[in-house]
Amino acid sequence: MEPANRLEEWWVGRANSVSDQTAFFTPHPSLSDDVNRHIIQSEIEGGVFLQDLAPATELQIHTKNHCYRVVFLGESSALISGHPEYCPNPTLVAIAGSTWGGSMLKMRFLGRGMHLEFLHPEYRTPIVTSAIQEIRECMGSPISQVPALA
Repeated sequence: MEPANRLEEWWVGRANSVSDQTAFFTPHPSLSDDVNRHIIQSEIEGGVFLQDLAPATELQIHTKNHCYRVVFLGESSALISGHPEYCPNPTLVAIAGSTWGGSMLKMRFLGRGMHLEFLHPEYRTPIVTSAIQEIRECMGSPISQVPALA
């Protein structure tokens, strides 16, 4: 076997082992390049999938305009506070996910650079925050950063 073939075989084996360990988004031909680009960018920026959080996990979500405290309760339920008008005190909401500021929603995902969208019991339309700058998990006194899970 020639060295080039061994190298090619090594690359194929490496690619297969990496793809077996991590599921990355594959661009979909039915979606526009812009939409595919946004989805890929959300994986690069990082974030948190709600299904990966244990109930009672507490997060601080810093957006461009506010700092929210979110206590995840399971499924999509959470207690959220931090907005002077919509949730000055902990309020039970349903987290829908994150958007890029438009109508496309990445369900049950909180992504950096995206806008948190949640359903508030006193409002007919979803609440959409300014862009998420940082997501941190609260663990005791010091706050540790939530790893990128996307």
